[in-house]
Amino acid sequence: MVLDAMRLWEKQVNQRGGLLGRPVQLVLYDDQSRPELVEKFYHRLIVKDKMDLLLSPYGTPLTQKASELSERHKFVMLAAAASGETLWRRGYKYLFGVYTPAGRILIGFLDVIARQGLESLAILFENTPHNISTARGAESWAKRLGLQVKYCQAFREGKEEIYQLLRESLDTRPDALIFCSYPEDSYIMLDLLKQAKFRPKAICESIAPSLPSFYHRGGSMAEGIFGPSQWEPHIRIPFPGTKEFIENFKKLAHRTPSYHAASAYAACKIIEKGIKHNQSLDRERLRDYILSLDTVTIVGRFRVDSTGMQLAHSPLLIQWQDGKKEIVYPHSMQTAPPRF
Repeated sequence: MVLDAMRLWEKQVNQRGGLLGRPVQLVLYDDQSRPELVEKFYHRLIVKDKMDLLLSPYGTPLTQKASELSERHKFVMLAAAASGETLWRRGYKYLFGVYTPAGRILIGFLDVIARQGLESLAILFENTPHNISTARGAESWAKRLGLQVKYCQAFREGKEEIYQLLRESLDTRPDALIFCSYPEDSYIMLDLLKQAKFRPKAICESIAPSLPSFYHRGGSMAEGIFGPSQWEPHIRIPFPGTKEFIENFKKLAHRTPSYHAASAYAACKIIEKGIKHNQSLDRERLRDYILSLDTVTIVGRFRVDSTGMQLAHSPLLIQWQDGKKEIVYPHSMQTAPPRF
């Protein structure tokens, strides 16, 4: 999704005449989701390939590694696919977030279940930076909303550990269950739920439900699952350029974009906007421009604080209903009411 969005922007920006009269060329390496390859390739991009601009990898752990090099060499980087709060606690000056920070992405789910009259929840989370931030944020906001957190536990990896913790969490009979992980473990959790004798009234997974393939992968267990989303390809989304982006992405990639694609595209557009505004590739001027920017992209409002963390963007809450992904929060963009 991210890659196709970058390629769409590359095609379009060159149709507009490139940047500063020069064509844009993407130079891409496959990091295989391995931090050591991220370090190797970003060093190559900066030192050997002598790139003018850098784009971010996927996920908080890999963005953390890549930004160590971009910061050292004073390259601006928009974290277009990462939201763990650890990224913004290092005193960096050249890293900027596009996503809502992980600790805030489940506020919509918690608000919905509190309004429904549910009273308790359990939280399981993978012991990785993004998922730790998501879970701890959910725990904090749940308490603010008067919800009782009956169980909150981390796992490292593996089906057996997830099964044990899931069983322990369900033994507390929570009204709602939150599962924070990258997609593959989310599908494991759905399979394990088939064996469970008890199913909470509301279940939310942090990443997988936003993917267009979720229902196909999850089968009948995907029905009714909630999930946060940074953006959705729907006509109810009011941001300028959304309709055109969806149409153009489908033509290029032959599939519907997820929020991962839209956020990557928005990041590229912000960089383009900054360079055109400054009429320069100067990285200090680009940094200052993005730091002062308050604008609306196809995924919503963009404004960062002095640490580079995103302040203005608000996520959606989706739920799979009758095999279809529906927006259930906020009410102004709702395509269907939530089901329990």
